[in-house]
Amino acid sequence: MRRIAARFLAAAVLLSFLTASFANAQDRDIAGARDYPGIGRFGGSVITGYEAKDFDAVKLQAAPFKDGKPTDARTIEGRVTRIAYRTGPGPSILEVSRNFENQLSKAGFEPLLACNTDDCGGIPFTEKIDVLPVPAMWVDGFDFRYVAAHKRDGNADIYATVVTSKNNDNITAQVVVAVVGAMDNKMVDAAAMAKGLGDKGHIALYGIYFDTDKATIKPESAPTLGEMAKLLNGQPALNVYIVGHTDNQGSYEHNMTLSRQRAEAVAAALAGSYKIARGRMKTAGLGFLAPVGSNATEEGRALNRRVELVEP
Repeated sequence: MRRIAARFLAAAVLLSFLTASFANAQDRDIAGARDYPGIGRFGGSVITGYEAKDFDAVKLQAAPFKDGKPTDARTIEGRVTRIAYRTGPGPSILEVSRNFENQLSKAGFEPLLACNTDDCGGIPFTEKIDVLPVPAMWVDGFDFRYVAAHKRDGNADIYATVVTSKNNDNITAQVVVAVVGAMDNKMVDAAAMAKGLGDKGHIALYGIYFDTDKATIKPESAPTLGEMAKLLNGQPALNVYIVGHTDNQGSYEHNMTLSRQRAEAVAAALAGSYKIARGRMKTAGLGFLAPVGSNATEEGRALNRRVELVEP
């Protein structure tokens, strides 16, 4: 038992060291990250983790734990944004949290829960909330504050949570905003692809998903890739361009490169997993040069992040 305990302690020390090293090395926001409109950040913070998903689920606690168990646990589904921050030494956990709470109030949110470590439920509580992994976000189960809030905006229910903690002398905070909504049907089958190419010479595909700011295709893209392969297998004479598109977050050069790499990743997946001849697929990336929605809104940016099939 002593040997096992020593290993856990050594692992915890190493994890803390690695996280501290990462925090000290980062002095700017990670690529592609941005504050949530109307909420913002605590002064002097940098973004250490960022995810924006058109549809996902969030675990939210609307009441403190009792006897180590949730009393009002909720799973919220819809458009989800997760943003983790690190603030250097100086402010307290409470000061950073209160600033976020004030911003939520100004944005029209009503509080559901605001609690500190013991009042929330300690370590078991932190195991049941939505937190980005280390090193993006760090929550000390012995020292944290948690806030959950809700507002109604037109026909939409919006939930927000903020967890604030500490790693060495740095304050860590994570904001999660979930806009409740049904999942859009983004599946385009082979017949629809063929029709789009025939009618307009191109079709936008939203069922191909990538890791944030990367060209790594997520497993949930398989159904759309399968339909693309079905289209190409069904029309052996058809050659296509696969064109990547991004929103306008980040530099021109970064988005041009990222969009091209994503198009190449799709072609590689079709060639490797579905045996489509690579010579039938040419690739290009247009970055944010061909928007189909306004980059001033999250909805517009989501429309702009796409892959298109184009018939030469």
